[in-house]
Amino acid sequence: MKYRIITMLLGLLLLYACSKSDSVTNTDSITSTLTEYQIKRPVRFPEMYIPNDNKPYKERITLGRMLYYDPILSNDGRSCSSCHLQTMGFTIAGSAGSMPVLPHVNLGWNTNYMWNGSKKGTLEDVMIFETEEFFATDLNRINNNEKYVQLFRQSYGIDKITHKYIGYALAQFTRTLISDNTKYDRYMNGTDVYTYNEEMGRKIFFSEKGDCFHCHVTLITTDNDFHNNGLDSIYTADKDKGLYNVTKSVNDLGKFKTPNLRNVALRKTFMHDGRFTSLEEVIDFYNSKVKKSASVDPVMLKPGKENGLQLSTIEKSQLIAFLKTLTDSTFISAVEFSKP
Repeated sequence: MKYRIITMLLGLLLLYACSKSDSVTNTDSITSTLTEYQIKRPVRFPEMYIPNDNKPYKERITLGRMLYYDPILSNDGRSCSSCHLQTMGFTIAGSAGSMPVLPHVNLGWNTNYMWNGSKKGTLEDVMIFETEEFFATDLNRINNNEKYVQLFRQSYGIDKITHKYIGYALAQFTRTLISDNTKYDRYMNGTDVYTYNEEMGRKIFFSEKGDCFHCHVTLITTDNDFHNNGLDSIYTADKDKGLYNVTKSVNDLGKFKTPNLRNVALRKTFMHDGRFTSLEEVIDFYNSKVKKSASVDPVMLKPGKENGLQLSTIEKSQLIAFLKTLTDSTFISAVEFSKP
């Protein structure tokens, strides 16, 4: 009896090893037919994390790009591109009072998503949320589409398309949406020069005078964190509570994700609720209209800044001149990012 049990256990272990080996072999046979793709890392950017089970291949990126622009993802005619317009830096052209959409730019360096931080993790995690919950993609519909069945089989070796693999394909494409050719990038790389006003604006931005750099860090232009920047002092509407809606901590009232400032001059609305409609209004707010509360970020109340930045008219215009150098015309016109 003891010998029989040992023999059965050895058989099970062998079966497990064989099936595991077959799985690896199948994966290897799939990727061996695909074209490897190297995600570019701009100069002075940190390393980008890419999950081992979703390494980039051109065929997967092409599939993700198709899905990004295809209303098949939704049940009401929308696609990712409905709210993420390339000409706007992959955000929306909203009207006053409408909630801006955080741009799809350099997301491969993010771990926090959504204005209130309700989603965390990898690009795969947030894109699975997009298809599974936000769009509630009809899997029967996409599995009845022979084009996608063929492409998913080719790219991932699956016969049945799931939310997981839709999210994986979308992550492949959005990970390539990298902006690294603004005038600011070229200035930092020593291939372009600033005008006097742009340089003065840069110095304001990256000094204690403007204090912008604390949240909008060098090159990436977001710290991927959450801050209460003093928009409100009373929080009655849920939309204004920010991270508090996720953590339920009073310390997080009014905290929102730091938006990426690349292509910020192209936007029509600003802040989580779209209350400002120009860069001039944004800077005027920081200059003299910051509201105090228990959860406001300490940087907003530094000695000498209790009543705002107190920039002069010329300094405000110089700061805007710098912000306009964050526009990436290559990014907003790149054919490889456009509708296929």
